[in-house]
Amino acid sequence: MENENQTPHKRRVHYKGKYPKKFEEKYKELQPEKYKDTIAHVIQKGNTPAGMHISIMVKEILDFLQIKPGQTGFDATLGYGGHTKAMLEQLQGQGHIHATDVDPAESAKTKKRLADQGFGEDMLTIHLQNFCTIDEIAKEVGGFDFILADLGVSSMQIDNPERGFSFKVDGPLDLRLNQEAGISAAERLDTISRDELAGMLYENSDEPYCEELAKAITDEIRKGHRVDTTTKLRRIIEDTLDFLPEKDKKETIKKTCQRTFQALRIDVNREFEVLYEFMEKLPGALKPGGRVAILTFHSGEDKLVKRALKEGCRAGIYSEYAKDVVRPSAQECAQNGRARSTKMRWAVRSQ
Repeated sequence: MENENQTPHKRRVHYKGKYPKKFEEKYKELQPEKYKDTIAHVIQKGNTPAGMHISIMVKEILDFLQIKPGQTGFDATLGYGGHTKAMLEQLQGQGHIHATDVDPAESAKTKKRLADQGFGEDMLTIHLQNFCTIDEIAKEVGGFDFILADLGVSSMQIDNPERGFSFKVDGPLDLRLNQEAGISAAERLDTISRDELAGMLYENSDEPYCEELAKAITDEIRKGHRVDTTTKLRRIIEDTLDFLPEKDKKETIKKTCQRTFQALRIDVNREFEVLYEFMEKLPGALKPGGRVAILTFHSGEDKLVKRALKEGCRAGIYSEYAKDVVRPSAQECAQNGRARSTKMRWAVRSQ
């Protein structure tokens, strides 16, 4: 006789076709620890499994930072924890890393993932705050021997339709890194003027069709139609660029979507303001001889980082800095398409 108190077996959700299309159905990729063969296959094909993030330029970062056991480090953007884990391994059980992240949902998962791999609170402290607060943390710990700032958005956020980062799937037009603070991109568009939106698109992503898009989006909102989903925004972009020659249309629309979503993301998360503040506070957070590596993903942030490091070197704050960017290898770009736009800049604090 069966035990009446036995928990009934919960069947996995079935989906149509050979492969799952919806994010929440990707059971293998959302539990990578249980399906390592599948994850390896997805990565081998040059894709990033849903719910995961493949860290970029790990070797180049470690080669430059020259981490030694006993040192204290700072990871500005914890994300999936790939870079953090690689740096923790270099410490060989001696030393400590402080990491910041504004995403409460993902940082909690990463904290557990790293703790399960042997990197608990004795070696890693996670601060649920913006990385521009580096000065406060540095003051508490006495400065850092090495600092990493990966300015990219984690793949887990891009792939989750509920976050609204991708124009490829339907979801709410949110784009906030921390959904518990600030206003969403949809709310930002509710009250924005045509000129302000055109300026945002041009300044944040060099969008060549900024005037046309700003007019189309604000006209739609003025008619009482909220632009509150990723699909609605993509359709406006498609309709606005419908005049393009057929041979150029598909690729131009794709790139325009990427730039428009990027511009909105930068705006709602105040990314340029945060980065500017971080770069101002960076020298004071580094110990003498300390090293910093920064990964940028678009021209706006790269220019800002380059200028700050160059001025710091002129002022004698840094003994040397990267005059030329370090790029990921062709092999890495082939395996991870999201690495293609990456640029690494670095500097060494004066003694």
